[in-house]
Amino acid sequence: MESTQVPDNGKTVAIFSYITLIGWIIALIIHSGNKTRLGAFHLRQMLGLMILIVCVGILGYILYFIPMGWAVKAALNIGLLVFWIMGLVSAISGDEKPLPLVGILFQKWFAGFAL
Repeated sequence: MESTQVPDNGKTVAIFSYITLIGWIIALIIHSGNKTRLGAFHLRQMLGLMILIVCVGILGYILYFIPMGWAVKAALNIGLLVFWIMGLVSAISGDEKPLPLVGILFQKWFAGFAL
């Protein structure tokens, strides 16, 4: 029985990029050997999302000193979770759908990344 390789088209890289920082690094390594448009798109989306997560984490420390700041931080964290789920669903379906509000910016900012 012959085994045939099915072309990946970057879907594996796209999905791995959303699975924690370690998954993103693995996706970057895989992508360097098989560069695809879909893989590069989702690597840039998740890179921007990870930077946004760090910024919200830092902002969270400041918000704890403000009355009701915890509620703002909780809302931001829920928004980040929704963005992550949307990105993962887009990767699983093989779409290049940018995240709302920030996805297009991530593509512009990191345009030269993962090409």
